[in-house]
Amino acid sequence: MTPFSYSRADNAADAIRLGVDAGAKFLGGGTNLVDLMRETIERPSALIDVTGLDDGIVDTDAGGLKIGAAVRNSALAADRRVRSRFPLLTRAIVAGASAQIRNMATVGGNLLQRTRCSYFYDDAGSACNKRTPGQGCDARHGFHRYHAILGASPQCVATHPSDMAVAMAALDAVVHLEGRDGARSVALTDLHRLPGERPDIETQLKHGELITAIELPPLSLAGNSTYRKVRDRASYAFALISVAAALEVKDGRITDVRLALGGVAHKPWRAVKAEAALMGRPASEASFLAAADAELSDAVPLPLNAFKVELARRTMAAVLEKLTQTSERRA
Repeated sequence: MTPFSYSRADNAADAIRLGVDAGAKFLGGGTNLVDLMRETIERPSALIDVTGLDDGIVDTDAGGLKIGAAVRNSALAADRRVRSRFPLLTRAIVAGASAQIRNMATVGGNLLQRTRCSYFYDDAGSACNKRTPGQGCDARHGFHRYHAILGASPQCVATHPSDMAVAMAALDAVVHLEGRDGARSVALTDLHRLPGERPDIETQLKHGELITAIELPPLSLAGNSTYRKVRDRASYAFALISVAAALEVKDGRITDVRLALGGVAHKPWRAVKAEAALMGRPASEASFLAAADAELSDAVPLPLNAFKVELARRTMAAVLEKLTQTSERRA
């Protein structure tokens, strides 16, 4: 492990000041960064501990929630307001990791975790453009069962591993940032980048910029929502496919919908084509499958993950059918 210094920030301004060094990294729960340091994939010269920053969950004047970046995943999942108003978020967090990891991981850190692609982790024997730009991507011609079918490029087919981020993408979450140039906010759906020619540049964050909070706007349909994760084993495996969905149905027709997919792309994938195809349509299996087909029309699977297209299609339809039933019971 490369030697590094350690500092603990008292507030966001302190963290930004301490993080000015080009080799500095912000440290939350460390459940991803420390693993990467052990594997020498990450080699920070300085760690800035930001776990002492905002760890509160407060109601906003608009009726949503503002979640401090240092809130532990377990605390967010257990919050009664989240469980009642945004149940898909609780489901996604609980599906994402063991209780021990949820107790350590922070909300801000979860959004910024890096891919679990095995070729990315294999510094000794595999080519990876995300790890070393220009080196190549061994995953494209290797074992790519878990890799992307949407938004990939010849440079990278890795997927984003977060479950929580998929749920937040479906909930229109907004990420609040602070840096040397001041404060700004970005939609969570815009926070992460597709790989393009530079898969090593994963987010819109500038160096030294810090996530301070995530805001969930009020969404009436979010009370009728869920998260379904399909994986090879039930015990904390990463998603082959996941679906975050919220649905509102009146008189048998869809009046509002939110959909996001995990396990399919380099970022949490907001299913905007499927949402557009569903609005005003009958809440039926035919509508759900047609919407899924619209979203997956641009899928470019690799030989070993071609099954993901049909798996995503069927999972989207099944989740929407379940939410239709619960929406009718709530009406």
